[in-house]
Amino acid sequence: MLNREENEIIVHTGPGTPMGEVMRRYWLPALLSWELEEPDCTPVRVKLVGEELIAFKDTDGNIGLVDNYCPHRRASLFFGRNEECGLRCVYHGWKFDVNGNCVDMPSEPAESNFKDKVKITSYPCLDMGGVIWTYMGPPDKQPPPPKFEWTQVPDTHRGVTKVKQEGNWSQALEGGIDSIHATYLHNNDITNAARYEQRATVAHIEVEPTDYGYTYGSVRPVPDLDGNFVRAYHYVMPFTQLRPNQNTVGRGDSPPMVAGHMWVPMDDDNCMVYNWTYTLAPEPLSDELRSKHGPEVYKYIDVENGFRCIWNRDNDYGIDREVQRTKTYTGIESAANLQDRAIQESMGIQYDRSHEHLATTDRAIISARRMLLEAAKIVEDGGSPPGVAGTYYGIRAIERVLPENVRWQDALHEALFEGEGYSPAV
Repeated sequence: MLNREENEIIVHTGPGTPMGEVMRRYWLPALLSWELEEPDCTPVRVKLVGEELIAFKDTDGNIGLVDNYCPHRRASLFFGRNEECGLRCVYHGWKFDVNGNCVDMPSEPAESNFKDKVKITSYPCLDMGGVIWTYMGPPDKQPPPPKFEWTQVPDTHRGVTKVKQEGNWSQALEGGIDSIHATYLHNNDITNAARYEQRATVAHIEVEPTDYGYTYGSVRPVPDLDGNFVRAYHYVMPFTQLRPNQNTVGRGDSPPMVAGHMWVPMDDDNCMVYNWTYTLAPEPLSDELRSKHGPEVYKYIDVENGFRCIWNRDNDYGIDREVQRTKTYTGIESAANLQDRAIQESMGIQYDRSHEHLATTDRAIISARRMLLEAAKIVEDGGSPPGVAGTYYGIRAIERVLPENVRWQDALHEALFEGEGYSPAV
């Protein structure tokens, strides 16, 4: 349980806040690549760690992310004209390039050099893995690019989507790294006990710190197999989880995959959840799998309304009580992470942690909170928080049944360094 002061540190990510300063030391997902499809396309609004920003792609294909407000009279640059390598404010014509330089000030006399004295806040961007990332921290602290393994495979081997969640980023993160809830929240057929999460509901959570965050295992004894069903995950600071999505153990015949989430703060009351998966097999994702992890997801998400799901708190997430009585615990569709959002948003925009009662299965949550608070102190003292170096490159998550005498840590190490016979195409 966090005390009030600790809770305040974690939930607030705006400019100048302790956790806001931590967030600004990492590359942050700002939007999906396809949102800026071509040069001189329509500008896009971006809300990120409490800042209102505008993204645009200039004539040469360079990506800009600048303050929403023109420094002249504070008009919104969302209405700006994207033209000839710059975004022009339509109020008085001031024009800015992707680096925030004022490159044209037509309302001033020709002999004036005022435009050379005016800049707009801008942040560097890179396009990688179907996501446009930005760095919002001190230039001399900029980390190496976020080369997760999923960002390095071809588009045919990867799916990336996003959806808005109406609640603080930290409770969304904590819901994601909680591996126990799958037994109930994501049990979409209570009449079928084939999946190991349903056959073995008691789990032991083991957490091992790393220099990028930690790795953790959910170990479920399966007596009839004389072994343990293990799911091994990674938490990469500050908001990324890698989870197994391998579909190899009681889950059908799909190829081994790794999936994950990034719970990126928009402001203190909302976050954008980026969901991704990629295959470890040399073959591309099948059309069926791509439909689950690609554009088909957007039939459930209102892209024009800030990526809000069509099922939300206003319509009780489409809950079907008959389905809840006969088939699932929730009665809520599993599409687009809807079950997670429904429960996490039901806790309140910023839930009161002083009333919670954490159990042994909450070790991953407790560890993440401790690591975030430590990172805030490290940054305040001028240091670099965990996870800014590239030591997370290539890490993977696994699930499998292991003999009782085999450690999941060893199996995870084998999967990382021997590749389990699979080699992602690069």
